[in-house]
Amino acid sequence: MPVSSTSHLVLIPSYNPGAKVLETVRAARAQWEPVWVVVDGSTDGTTDALLDLANDDPGLHVLVLPENRGKGAAVLYGLDEASRHGFTHALTMDSDGQHPADLIPAFMAASQAAPACMVLGVPVFDASAPALRVKGRKISNWWANLETLWMGIGDSLYGFRVYPVGPLRAVMRGQRWMRRFDFDPEAVVRLCWRGVRPVNLAAPVKYLSADEGGVSHFNYWRDNRLLTWMHIRLMFGFALRLPVLAFHKLFPYS
Repeated sequence: MPVSSTSHLVLIPSYNPGAKVLETVRAARAQWEPVWVVVDGSTDGTTDALLDLANDDPGLHVLVLPENRGKGAAVLYGLDEASRHGFTHALTMDSDGQHPADLIPAFMAASQAAPACMVLGVPVFDASAPALRVKGRKISNWWANLETLWMGIGDSLYGFRVYPVGPLRAVMRGQRWMRRFDFDPEAVVRLCWRGVRPVNLAAPVKYLSADEGGVSHFNYWRDNRLLTWMHIRLMFGFALRLPVLAFHKLFPYS
């Protein structure tokens, strides 16, 4: 039986994921209730399939955006609705089957034990992981840790994580970025700046081939340009906050 909660929900942004999304949602529902899916303007026919699934499952809620806005924007839409319904924490996971649904209860338990923190998945790669992606994320991780004076971000890009809803909504409503592929790394940096500390848990990640139903919307040049601009912005913010960050690094209980 899935664990039921009135404070923690699973939030799955979904954009043209193919049929794999139904398997992902069923796997999440087997572990947790409720599960919410935000359909981000999908045009691949999965919207109707998800709505049909939700019609037979009161623990599943599907929100549909009329046009594609980006992962971060879809998550924010879900967070606003979650807050309106009284939820305080959201576990985000991808819709394409890369993330381990069986670890949802463990991540939620870690969040319930430390509700002021964010629980970050640290990916454990297997042979399916593209070498370029594995090496490239090390660069983003290094920058994210520099921008937070090494507050302990285990991985800046892995989207399987639990956020406190209130602080994340405040961060996102405070500026216009974090709406697309830049959402995951910028969220952890800005939450660290607000004093939301990371708790890191290992989690496997699976890169599915096309034959396995895998769908990737990652564009190497477009998304790396977006990340580069993001880190430029964050370095300016880091410079402004450096005295305060250094003080809290030296005197963590002050």
